[in-house]
Amino acid sequence: MKKIINDPETVVQDALRGMQAAHPDLLAVHPDPAVVVRAGGPVRSKVAIISGGGSGHEPLHGGFVGRGMLDAACPGPVFTSPTSDQVVDAIARTDGGAGALLVVKNYTGDVLNFEMAAELAESEVRSVVIDDDVAVKDSLYTAGRRGVGGTVLLEKIVGAAAERGDDLAACEALALRVIASVRSMGLALTSCVVPHVGSPSFELADDEMEVGIGIHGEPGRQKVKAGTASEMVSALLEPILDDLPFASGDRVLLFTNGMGGTPLLELYLAHGIAEQLLADRGITVERRLVGPYITSLEMQGMSLSLLRLDDEMVELWDAPVHTPALRWGV
Repeated sequence: MKKIINDPETVVQDALRGMQAAHPDLLAVHPDPAVVVRAGGPVRSKVAIISGGGSGHEPLHGGFVGRGMLDAACPGPVFTSPTSDQVVDAIARTDGGAGALLVVKNYTGDVLNFEMAAELAESEVRSVVIDDDVAVKDSLYTAGRRGVGGTVLLEKIVGAAAERGDDLAACEALALRVIASVRSMGLALTSCVVPHVGSPSFELADDEMEVGIGIHGEPGRQKVKAGTASEMVSALLEPILDDLPFASGDRVLLFTNGMGGTPLLELYLAHGIAEQLLADRGITVERRLVGPYITSLEMQGMSLSLLRLDDEMVELWDAPVHTPALRWGV
């Protein structure tokens, strides 16, 4: 498998150096332990919003470090959790005196290491765990549902709240409200190839797709024949709508996400189908995000995330953000 890398063992460190070179105005990369922090150091009297996880999901999480979103991100090896030492260092480097909120995707290693870091940190720290994937109850990596596309929406909204000056308790309460209101599901048309493995993580025939896939290539609900775009969107959207459940009259944010190898042409096509299906149910799409924002290396596929909105969430979503991956209002 051809990849644009030098050495599979140093691919994350090499990519972090490139990120630093590309965005010196927005972030600083500290190599040992590896932590990406907001440029300019801690913001006094501001709650630090910190996240992280295995690399290979870019722009998550380092691409969301900056004004209005994350203060720090902890990148682990590809598809492997960061260490507690990384998280402790991130907390220390972003300590502005108002405490830190850790945004943790529900994967066993992430949960354990972030919890350990919260106990070791010298400042006040609270954690929230996002588990928005409706595809499976448990997986190879989790006890309970996986944290997937809703993480992007959570980090934007709670990041904006911290930026406007909300205290730690308010940021935590808002984060829990978002977690309770967001649901996601994804599918894969092809596998990804982890650099140090060098072969596909799973096998799919040319005419097959995996519905309910995880962002590390974990299996989903079923392997089925690939259908039309409309059939694919329905296969994702119907379980999401049924799970919360969403109902006529709801206001939502619709996030159509590419898994790394899906052209925007296809994502926009899928997004339009999803918007029509939601309109047919009397659900109003008030805000949208389309693009590859939580990926799985070069996997072809997509995920849909649906967030039930309230007025405060809309205000915070619209608030200015200035990161490598998201930028508006600045």
